[in-house]
Amino acid sequence: MILASGSLSNHVLAWAVAGIYLIPAVLPRIAVTSARLLVLLALLMHAVLLAAGLLDGTPRFGFAAALSFTVWLVGCVYAVESQFYPQLRIRRVMCLLAALSVLLPLAFPGAALHPTASVWLPLHLVLGIACYGLFGAAVVHAWLMGRAEARMRLASDSDSGVPLLTLERLTFRLVGAGFVLLTATLVAGLVFGESLYGRGRGWHIDHKTVFSALSWLTFAALLLGRARYGWRGRRAVRVLYAGTGLLFLAYVGSRFVMEVVLGRMA
Repeated sequence: MILASGSLSNHVLAWAVAGIYLIPAVLPRIAVTSARLLVLLALLMHAVLLAAGLLDGTPRFGFAAALSFTVWLVGCVYAVESQFYPQLRIRRVMCLLAALSVLLPLAFPGAALHPTASVWLPLHLVLGIACYGLFGAAVVHAWLMGRAEARMRLASDSDSGVPLLTLERLTFRLVGAGFVLLTATLVAGLVFGESLYGRGRGWHIDHKTVFSALSWLTFAALLLGRARYGWRGRRAVRVLYAGTGLLFLAYVGSRFVMEVVLGRMA
């Protein structure tokens, strides 16, 4: 989230949210209703933490912030879908990842946003993080598809979870929505360029531009391949993984290298 590293209230809230996320993760036999309520409470508090960061006097943003937003969005998708498909069994993994994502920005708060950043920067960031979340949720569904296929090969009919075709349909709905948001994000970047961040430069080609364009082309090929050639199963999942990997390299990966590996802000 956009956090000031010295904000005590944000630190306390982050640890509280992480603790709530961990309860349904470490107690597998907890009642389903109780687990859902805890997840919803944690998501709500996580949203408050994100909002508090946005309103902070010295907002910061980095790879940890992007991951926190992304995992929160994936959690929201899970919370909604679990109401319609209670067979989804990703609660423990999701809650563990969410707890980690809440605490990560405390150690890596990111770089302070430039004071002359464009008024359009929040919209650009929201669009970008939203498409991260949708593609992240699509990857989770693709992983569940792989598990469902494995169960089918083992002829395991009991406790089969969400049907494979339903998972596939949900996956491509998320990919389609994510592609629309990714397109909007790239258009905003092309129109405003680096002036979005207050750096006074026009549009230019850098690593973010290259990886973002490659991910857009990959997802476009995936959607076209499914619509025209009926791509599905392992082929479609591999292309989805490749596109998501390229997209994460565009910002999260590059920021991680700059903030952690190189030990500097960019």
